[in-house]
Amino acid sequence: MEPLPDLASLTDEDLKKLIDDLTHREQEVSFERRILHGKIDILRAELVARLQKTQGRSVLDQVDVESLTDILAGKAAPPR
Repeated sequence: MEPLPDLASLTDEDLKKLIDDLTHREQEVSFERRILHGKIDILRAELVARLQKTQGRSVLDQVDVESLTDILAGKAAPPR
């Protein structure tokens, strides 16, 4: 964010333009913030739906994590 100019050196018109420019920028940022909040709400709703579908269990409950760890560490051959 750039600093404010020397306000004493600005004309009334320059001040009005600066106010208008900053107000416009604030509205754009506010709109973007609302969009982001909407996306976050959608993602949270999807997460809740998934957790409800699995009764809160992790999808990793169905995976042999120890075996997968050994495979990734190169300690075991992958299952056939």
